[in-house]
Amino acid sequence: MPSLAHRRWATARSRELDEIEAAHHSVGGTGPGRRHATQQINRAYAVLLASHFQGFCRDLHTEAVDCLIPMIAPSAAPTVDFRATVKRQLLANRQLDHGNANQTTVGGDFGKLGVPDFWASVDVAAAGNDQRRQVLDRLNAWRNAIAHQDFDPTRLGGTTTLRLAIVQRWRRACRRLARSIDGVVRDHIRAVTGSWPW
Repeated sequence: MPSLAHRRWATARSRELDEIEAAHHSVGGTGPGRRHATQQINRAYAVLLASHFQGFCRDLHTEAVDCLIPMIAPSAAPTVDFRATVKRQLLANRQLDHGNANQTTVGGDFGKLGVPDFWASVDVAAAGNDQRRQVLDRLNAWRNAIAHQDFDPTRLGGTTTLRLAIVQRWRRACRRLARSIDGVVRDHIRAVTGSWPW
């Protein structure tokens, strides 16, 4: 069974991504305006995809923290809530709260939960995840270029044109990574707590 974060990724978040893809398909005409309009929709789609993947990772991280905290024995002193202190520390300076969901931020935040060799575990979970991680970084390079209006083709795979097929490929990669990340975190919590978290 997937986590709540993954179920939200596969339902509500997926529906929002479907809506922007439908908007792309509904843009009519064959002239230059259509090309410009679809380019803007493709860019919006890429930013939305990056933000939803970041939201999934952040939600999963919070859910994992909530599963790990009960393992800590309640404090004997009534003035100290050690569980709350540990939870605050696990969530403090979380990179997913303010940075893109790239390999560094995702690996760093889940590493704080004690997931050993996070990305190596994700790579083992499904063939091709090592390439999907590169796709994730490319998605975030485009997200930053769009957000900052700084389209340097050397950082964007040699082009400044974003096509729907590329964003769709990124979405498939994120879908597969999300499934693998969810499983790796689930297995880690099971190893630590002795019971399945979801």
